[in-house]
Amino acid sequence: MSVKEYLKGEYAMEQYNTLKWEKVEPGIGLLTLNRPQNYNAVDGEMMVELEKFWAKRMDDSETIVILLQGAGEKGFCSGLDMKWSIKSAQENAGDVRKYFRFQARLARLNLAMRRAPQPIITMVHGAAAGEGFSFVLASDIRVISPDARFCAAYINIGLGGADMSCSYFLPRLIGAGRAYEFMYTGDFMSSEEAMNLGLVSKMVPREELYETGLAYARKLMTKNPMGLYLTKEAINMNLDAGGLEQAICMEDRNQTMLMLASGMKSTV
Repeated sequence: MSVKEYLKGEYAMEQYNTLKWEKVEPGIGLLTLNRPQNYNAVDGEMMVELEKFWAKRMDDSETIVILLQGAGEKGFCSGLDMKWSIKSAQENAGDVRKYFRFQARLARLNLAMRRAPQPIITMVHGAAAGEGFSFVLASDIRVISPDARFCAAYINIGLGGADMSCSYFLPRLIGAGRAYEFMYTGDFMSSEEAMNLGLVSKMVPREELYETGLAYARKLMTKNPMGLYLTKEAINMNLDAGGLEQAICMEDRNQTMLMLASGMKSTV
């Protein structure tokens, strides 16, 4: 099959209204949050489409690496669409089970990103707030432009500062001390702070954002796809491992599987 035929195959048939999904090169897909007129905020339609999108990636052996970006000039993602969120809250008022389901579906989008076997490289310009910030945190590699800024905005709208998996990811990525600060205050983290705290891998001019993310993806494409998948799985598991022995057991299992799958012979 030619590259042209491959790009026009079943992969290209996925159609969304609030997302744009395209194969940019064999093995590399680009997901764009596509509500630029609304700062790429998550509404009910985007929530449903993201659920479907990440579910499809679980069995998508053709996609090895995923690039993630926000459409338009305004920013990456401002979080939840507040008009939709307020309307949903009013509709579910008084029914704890319905409201919990609403909350849980949104939060589990971030879990779906971690469960996806593909490494996710996110390219951020402008603001990434609330759920948008959590999308960044749930990624594997983060590339930003100088105008990028991040905010766990939940505390600023009368909710708790721990929401949408932020209280899990942020302390692990930048350390608990500064994570407490950002979640308690709701202050924005600047691009310089994000770099200094080790949250992101690289900061480049906005016009170089996509090419920088693509360069990372191309580098990952030179690796064993199964090796990438098992590395992501091991990182997920070992972040919460009970100790060194559990972490080593996971690594030993993975390396043995990969060695046997490749036909390599043990030198021991």
